[in-house]
Amino acid sequence: MTWISFPRQSYGSGVAIAIPAIYRSTVGKKAVMAVSGAVMVTFLVLHMIGNWKIFFGAESFNHYAHWLRTMGEPVVPYRTLLTLLEVVLVLSVVLHMWSAWSLARRASAARPVKYHGKKKSHAQGYATHIMRYGGITLLLFIIWHLLDLTFFVVNPKGSAATPYDRVVADFAPERFWVTAIYIVGVVMVGLHLRHGVWSAFQTLGLRSPRNNRALRLLAGGLALVLTIGFLIVPLSVTFGLVS
Repeated sequence: MTWISFPRQSYGSGVAIAIPAIYRSTVGKKAVMAVSGAVMVTFLVLHMIGNWKIFFGAESFNHYAHWLRTMGEPVVPYRTLLTLLEVVLVLSVVLHMWSAWSLARRASAARPVKYHGKKKSHAQGYATHIMRYGGITLLLFIIWHLLDLTFFVVNPKGSAATPYDRVVADFAPERFWVTAIYIVGVVMVGLHLRHGVWSAFQTLGLRSPRNNRALRLLAGGLALVLTIGFLIVPLSVTFGLVS
């Protein structure tokens, strides 16, 4: 790995700072974005499958929620593994956002004045808006989701109820606006994934003219499955299939 060393005289502390050159490059930032995105996609798939436990009844869903907090016991203390997973997820989100912001700044600096010649295609413009504004929407949705079903600040049942009761109360028919928030948020996740997964294949050098169509279908299929998979639970509660 190549390292960039800065001269001592450039810093008052007199301490030489070395930063991996790959992380300062556009390719490196895209790789960080792709890998952190892959971590988040893996989490989403596992999270979606866990959510489906609600269709097996309250006991099954509550047992699953309890198991998440007791993984590894008695080898490790209560909630240790879950906390480690949460730390990895938070780091992935931060790195992903940092990479996106850094790449956007670099692109803006490289082209401070818009070209007057060739215009962006509709597809390029669509992708740019989805990844930029969709990312902001996703951040707001994640904050709401954490306040709702992790810290129970905005959940009608609060921390005293069981996980199953909190979900049922959250998406009750009279709270249709909460279901609407989740629909918008999850759809944005799907749109973000559709473009992001395909871009990750390209960044990691997995795309070629031969498999380009297949990878696009894979990215679109994964996004569709996750979108439907996450929406099934709130919609089932709202329409009385789960109560």
